[in-house]
Amino acid sequence: MATILSAAAAAGRRLSLSSQIAIGVVAGAVLGVFIGDRASALQVVADAYIKLLQMTVLPYVTVSIVAGLGSLDRAGARALGLRVGTVLILAWAVALGAMLLFPLMFPPNRTASFFSSALLEPREPFDFLNLYIPTNPFYSLANNVVPAVVLFSIILGAALIGLPEKTRLLEVLAVAGKAVSNATGFVVALTPFGVFAIAAVVAGTLSADQLARLQVYLIAYVGLSLFLSLWVLPGLVAALTPVPYRAVLGRGRDALVMAFMTTSLFAVLPLLTETVKALLREHATIKGDAAAATDVIVPASFNFPHAGKVLSLSFVLFAGWFADRVVPTADYPRLAVTGLLAMFGNVNAAIPYLLDLFRIPADTFRLFVTSGIVNARFGSLLAAVHTMAVALIGTCAVTGTLRIDIRRLIRFAVVTAVAAAGVVGAIRVVLEHVLSRPYNKDAILTSMEFRRNRGQAHVYAAGEPAPILPPITTSVLDRVRQRHALRVGYFDDSLPYAFTNGRGALVGFDVEMALQLARDLGVSLELVPIGRAIFERGLESSKCDLVMSGAVITASRVMHVLFSASYLDETVAFVVPDHLAAAFSDWSSIRAMGRLRVGVPREPYFMQKIRDELSEVDIVPIDRVDELFAPHDPPFDAAVATAERGSAYTLLHPDYSVAVPMPRPFKVPLAYVIADRDAAMASIINTWIDLKRKDGTIDELYSHWILGQDVEAKTSRWSIARDVLHWIR
Repeated sequence: MATILSAAAAAGRRLSLSSQIAIGVVAGAVLGVFIGDRASALQVVADAYIKLLQMTVLPYVTVSIVAGLGSLDRAGARALGLRVGTVLILAWAVALGAMLLFPLMFPPNRTASFFSSALLEPREPFDFLNLYIPTNPFYSLANNVVPAVVLFSIILGAALIGLPEKTRLLEVLAVAGKAVSNATGFVVALTPFGVFAIAAVVAGTLSADQLARLQVYLIAYVGLSLFLSLWVLPGLVAALTPVPYRAVLGRGRDALVMAFMTTSLFAVLPLLTETVKALLREHATIKGDAAAATDVIVPASFNFPHAGKVLSLSFVLFAGWFADRVVPTADYPRLAVTGLLAMFGNVNAAIPYLLDLFRIPADTFRLFVTSGIVNARFGSLLAAVHTMAVALIGTCAVTGTLRIDIRRLIRFAVVTAVAAAGVVGAIRVVLEHVLSRPYNKDAILTSMEFRRNRGQAHVYAAGEPAPILPPITTSVLDRVRQRHALRVGYFDDSLPYAFTNGRGALVGFDVEMALQLARDLGVSLELVPIGRAIFERGLESSKCDLVMSGAVITASRVMHVLFSASYLDETVAFVVPDHLAAAFSDWSSIRAMGRLRVGVPREPYFMQKIRDELSEVDIVPIDRVDELFAPHDPPFDAAVATAERGSAYTLLHPDYSVAVPMPRPFKVPLAYVIADRDAAMASIINTWIDLKRKDGTIDELYSHWILGQDVEAKTSRWSIARDVLHWIR
């Protein structure tokens, strides 16, 4: 055994780190496929590695930026800050523009979801000052506020430039940087084991659909990074300097291949510097002291985000698409500015911060780590091309050999735009045809069943006459006891409280509550459809004993019927086409849209609330929520519903979304309608509701019917050990 371990250790020492990482990924993926979802036991190892990976990031950011800027003299800093800084901004603009193209490549993601409390969470205002200007740098460090830490480090580093006594501090920072670098090196040495655990968890637990969606990001990232590396940045050099396009890629081939293979930009900086000098000597006649500017630009630019880092911001857009939390277009400027500043630090700190900022599930970060196994190589290639481009254009700018030819620039811009459209279009077509998945959330809704067996009911379908109930002599409850049966009315348009599933059975939140009530009373249950006219004429006791179907309490309705105590609250919302969801999420943006045609339930309360908020609105009374999805001339701009039941309807109509307007979302209570305004029956139902709230029944049914939890049958992930060898169950 000792001999085997020694041989393995010796083999590990002979392999490069990138080779070890590749082996770790492959071995982890094989293990995940072999044991399936049992690989989730390695999640703690994967999480520990990710935390270790982020542990030294912010200290490294602070030390490296302060030391890097502080080591410059005034002349170098001025050149870097003005001319080379302009070149850097140009390169960043190109990379950010490419990053914003990513959503155009994602295939259509027809999706919808059950109600989520996230719909009710107000969007946090963009606090520019607290995000970027650290009143307390130590607070920013402790709370992972990356942009503030970066700005503090830049200001401190710039302040060091003119200090004659800075040598001693720079020596201390150099030692601190080495210490942090050594600590980082220890974590990096664990990378093969960390990616082994991550790959095993991903391969063992992700569904086929999720794996296919991860391929969307891999293909899109590789395509755009190659486009930037092989055309845009070298072409920009050729358009602005005397160095031709072919020379950039030809002379820089060795350095670019090394960067791709080693995934280390730092390792190829010396080679990049010599390559840039050679290109300038051969094509720009820049020699001697003039070419020495390259010696400053290349290492100094290493302290700033390169195009590979900036393009990594695309993962935030992908993660939003992947997790059905799409980043609104209006937030793209915020993502660009915040993300660029965050990328002054380590990507592994910036991405989790940005995911949290845009309220995208944090566990998508593990997909970023996994995708990095492939994307890191193409990102390193892009980083090397970026460094060459900045050095070539920057040196020409400093030495006065930059050439501005408007016709050449226009030609380059036109060719680039056409090529970008071709690349984006081609990737989109490939992803649509290869990785598209059919929509199935409607089938999930129509296949829903009762949470548990609570008994049987006799259901009177629409058009089927139900026998008239005998007159009430004392109370509704006494009649129920005498008949040994409870008759409950339901509305046939009350999804998800009462609806017919795919096999023709009447199901829903209140149907299951009615079954529970009959069971608790020790009687049988009859369910009969009833019209909403009861809210205007009252509920006749000859039709049913009570109505349990998501009835909303309003001031006008209490004048005609007796309600029980409220058992749930719903939030008033708009059901709108997908592309209007963001616009209808804020009252001010809704008002800015001008006159709207809105379908509103035929109820004075709802109509008045909408008129109170929107002065310019054409209200069209509707009797059912699903009227929104029928053709209208002119069409509705939106329909008012509650977020809870509106979300259920969007499962059947995935081209629509629910939008809760902020601020001041308002709620409406749901209750049951008591026949004959019977106070005794109401008292009993009120007590029963309180019991069901306290014993967890209401919460259980709310999670199932409203939130959609556990509605899909959980199946074990396919694995070789279970499904081929039958070693495990």
